[in-house]
Amino acid sequence: MPYVIKRYSNRKLYDTQEHRYVTLEGLEELIRAGKELSVVDVSTGEDLTSVTLAQIILENERSRRAGLPTAFLHQLIKHGEGWQDFVQKSLKSSLEGVMTSQREAYRVFRESGARAGWLPTPPAERKAERKAETPQDPEALQQEVSSLREQLKALEERLEERRES
Repeated sequence: MPYVIKRYSNRKLYDTQEHRYVTLEGLEELIRAGKELSVVDVSTGEDLTSVTLAQIILENERSRRAGLPTAFLHQLIKHGEGWQDFVQKSLKSSLEGVMTSQREAYRVFRESGARAGWLPTPPAERKAERKAETPQDPEALQQEVSSLREQLKALEERLEERRES
């Protein structure tokens, strides 16, 4: 559920959940903290969210924190709503791609960390591992244990070499 921010005729912004007045910088902080905002004009009930977000971007531009290229802004104004719709769809698609990539990277990190023993194995993976395990003959298990011991010894030697350097 989005944070409802009321905008009064004197242009003051009121956070209805925190029961306090906020500035554009305060709204920016809420957004950066992951909150979704909805800005509504108190007298008309009009949704002013996109206008307010644009104001935040423009304030950042004024203080040179954002740096939107002037040529891009000219094209945005020159080509009107059609161009703006295109840019909005492109940005939305790009952001969704970035979010998907971040989620995938996090998943891979968790799986790798779990396999390395740095992180606990997620329950779903533990079930899959148990299903994948099949009883082996004792000779094969002994060979595997011997191989693992050799690998462990080699790793210990490498670690000792690094400690000495």
